[in-house]
This record gives sequence, structure tokens and C-alpha cells, in this order.
Amino acid sequence: MEQVKSGEPESRGSLDAWLDSAYRSLIESGIDAVRITPLAKKVNLSRTSFYWFFKDRETLLAALVERWRAKNTGNLIKQTQGYAESITEATFNVFDCWLDRNLFDFELEFAMRSWALQSAKVAAEINAADADRLEALKNMFIRFGYEPLSADVRARTLYLTQIGYISMKTHEDPAPRMRRIPHYVEIFTGRVPQQRELARFFARHGYTGGQSVDVASKRKKKAR
Repeated sequence: MEQVKSGEPESRGSLDAWLDSAYRSLIESGIDAVRITPLAKKVNLSRTSFYWFFKDRETLLAALVERWRAKNTGNLIKQTQGYAESITEATFNVFDCWLDRNLFDFELEFAMRSWALQSAKVAAEINAADADRLEALKNMFIRFGYEPLSADVRARTLYLTQIGYISMKTHEDPAPRMRRIPHYVEIFTGRVPQQRELARFFARHGYTGGQSVDVASKRKKKAR
């Protein structure tokens, strides 16, 4: 059997292995834990193998920032631009980010904002991301006929509420959280979501209690 020579790619691990290990260290212990020697122990590789993939620690940290930027900011902006028949449906598209970790990583977001407290460079990245996300949300509201100032305020209310959830590490049980969502959407948009929009949103997140949440019917009863 042919033996793998020392130093061949098989013994170096992979870029993703190093980056995933750095990611886990960041969200579990903060940026000070993201160092080459501890990461080498985690991935069970030599320290020198790190340099096959990254020039230095700063290059690794830049890759972490890029992963966060592409996933959290990229996906949020994409969701604001998705197909929707109404502003309420568009807002449900954005809310997909808050429920699907494949779209938006809350732990990474919290870790990045904590890191920003120690780094002016990362703080600038956070500020730029916040600006880009808010602009995308504002444009979403404008697309559905809101005046620019109203669109800006609604975008800020929606976004900053969620950032508050993240910063406070707020945890909610799934059922009451899902029941609150259509009411959040009504508050953020000033429009009552349609039952068919709710049904689609609940279905894609596997929530089966949605039939009992009919905001429009409740509003009609109150108006009588």
C-alpha cells in the first residue's frame, strides 16, 4: 500500500477545517481564543500546517469576518429583495432570517458585536453592515409605496428590535414566538397580514399551530 508522505495535503487538514475551528472558538469563547496553537490542537494538526491555508492569524480573522458578512448581511439583503405580493409577505421573508440559522447565524452575530468592542476595525465592519442592512430594509418598504422617512423609521424599528434580541440573548419558546410574529409584522408595517401569507410562513418553518393565529379576524371582531 502506498504511504502518504509527510507534508502531503492529506496531513494538512483543509481551509474549512481551520476556519470552522476558528468559528467555534469565536462563538464559544470570544476573539481572544482564536489563536493558532489552540486551534491546531482542536483540529489535531501541526501548527505549521495552518500556514498552508493562511498567511497569519490576521488572514484567518479576515476570513471569519468575510464568512459573517456573506452569511448574515448577504442573506438578509437577499431576503429583502425576494418575491412578495405585499409588504407583509416581504416582512415575513425577512423574518425567515430570524428563524433559519442557515440564513442568519445569531451566535456569530453576537460574537462579532462583542469582538467589535475590542477592535475599531471590526466595529467599522459592524457599522457598515448595519448601514447596508438598514438601507436594504428601507428600500423594501419604499418598493411597496412607503414614503422615504416612514420607510426609514419602519426599517430601523424592525432591524433594531431584532438586534436587541440578539444582544440580550433573548430566548423564547417556539410556540409563543410564532404566535407573536404576525403581530410584530402588523406593528412594523402598519398592515394586517393575510391568512394565506401566515400559512405559507408557518408551513416553511414547520409550525402547525398557525391556523389559530388569524390577526385579520381578531381585528374585525374588535371593530364590531
